[in-house]
Amino acid sequence: MYRIGNRNVGDGAPCYITFEAGPTHQGLESAKRLATLAAEAGADGIKFQIFDPDRLIADKDLSYSYEVLLDKLTGKTEMVTEPLRDIFIRRAMTDAEWAELRAHCGKLGIGFIATIGDEVGLALARQLNCHSLKIASADINHTPFLRLAARTGISLQLDTGSASFGEIEAAVDLIRSEGNDQVMIHNCPTGYPARLESINLRMLPSLKQLFACPVAFSDHTPGWEMDVAAVALGANLVEKTITEDRTIRSVEHIMSLEPDEMRRFVETIRSVETALGQTRRILSDTEKRNRIRVRRSVYLVEPVKAGQRLADARVQFLRPGFGLAPDQYEAMLEYRFRVDLPAGMRLEAGHLVESGEGNV
Repeated sequence: MYRIGNRNVGDGAPCYITFEAGPTHQGLESAKRLATLAAEAGADGIKFQIFDPDRLIADKDLSYSYEVLLDKLTGKTEMVTEPLRDIFIRRAMTDAEWAELRAHCGKLGIGFIATIGDEVGLALARQLNCHSLKIASADINHTPFLRLAARTGISLQLDTGSASFGEIEAAVDLIRSEGNDQVMIHNCPTGYPARLESINLRMLPSLKQLFACPVAFSDHTPGWEMDVAAVALGANLVEKTITEDRTIRSVEHIMSLEPDEMRRFVETIRSVETALGQTRRILSDTEKRNRIRVRRSVYLVEPVKAGQRLADARVQFLRPGFGLAPDQYEAMLEYRFRVDLPAGMRLEAGHLVESGEGNV
């Protein structure tokens, strides 16, 4: 069974709810506040991103464009373009700050997950005792790094983005070849926010069947309708980005959950899980009792005499169903009445005997 910390994740286990704070925190104190909010909302884990801008981006002038929300009431937005390196600088922290954040999450009792992308980040993640490591979709073909991550034995979450099935297969095979069978595959649509046409939720059961491992949905859309659909399609983990304020002028805030939405998100996912129920039809005692009240029994329209066949009696089928049921009636048409009965009587099986039985 796939595990994140001490939690089993997979079919038969509750959906693991991860709140993503990697792109939306503004430093240590902001990260700690988001972790607290996630824990209070009932999330299972919180994820951050451990990237050093200098070890990630060679072209310091490489730009990135994204949408920001200007007004929550009107929904007015604006496109912002800035150096990609500046975005990562805003979320970079020192090793000491990461250790303080990890200790804070430990006190909260929430799972600590990190996206990492190089040897230094991997070493820090191990030092922090991360419960699970995520590999960004951009690194799905970074085979030297995949080998290093696999060899840690820590459970891995493989983001797939726009990767082909062949690339996903190669990455999963490589991880397993290093003796690590703790791999989960994310269906992660591109775009911030993602276009509906790019989400492809039907990929979830396909990925689970093809690779025989748990599957996850990384949501980049506003609201949580897509997460509900993902859980219904078998997602074992959902990942949703959170923010202190959607109008913060930085990447991914626009489609993130705000504090007053986080608990409702968790409650909605749990309600969906409960409603999905089981694949077998198992009736509760309450359901069995209640259904009798709305089912029908056989009632006599006219009086009958002892020895008369049930088939010759005039009957009607009325609620409630505490007496002889309609299906029993059809099976007992050749039975005969034991005694005389008046019109309006609700029939019971004990009123009848098989033809030739007893003294009728």
